[in-house]
Amino acid sequence: MQDAAGIAVAAQRDGLLPISQQATLILISLSYHDYEGIALNPEEKGRLQEHLGNTRHMILRNHGLLTVGRTISDAFMMMYSLQRACEIQIMAQAGGSPLLRVPESVLATVPEYVKQVTRGAGTGLVWPALLRKMDRIDAGYRE
Repeated sequence: MQDAAGIAVAAQRDGLLPISQQATLILISLSYHDYEGIALNPEEKGRLQEHLGNTRHMILRNHGLLTVGRTISDAFMMMYSLQRACEIQIMAQAGGSPLLRVPESVLATVPEYVKQVTRGAGTGLVWPALLRKMDRIDAGYRE
C-alpha cells in the first residue's frame, strides 16, 4: 500500500523540507530518484542503486518512498520516520501559512546528535514493543 503523504512530497519540486525535527533526522541520509515510468526496465535497478548510494532513505519522484536497513526493524523504523516527516510537511503546507525552516546552523548539528543520542538503540527499543503489540492484535503474522 502506498502512502499518500509520501507520494505528495515525492511530487513536490523541493522534496522533503527541513521544517520538523522528524525531517531533520531524515535529511542527513536522504536521496532522490527521478521517475522513469512503471518499473519494468531492468536497467533502472543500477540507477536506483547509484542514486541510493550510502543513504538509507530515498524519495522516488512522483512515486513514493523507499528505505533500506541492516535489519527489517531498521528499515521499518526508517520508513515510519520518513512517512511521518512527509505527513507533517503536507499538514503544515495545508495550513497555508509560510513555513518556518529549521536553521542551517541547527541542521549542521544533527549528524553528531544522532551519533551521541541514539547509538543505534532506536530500533532495539521500539521493534520489540511493536512485535508485542502485533502479538496482542493478531499473532497470525508469525506463521
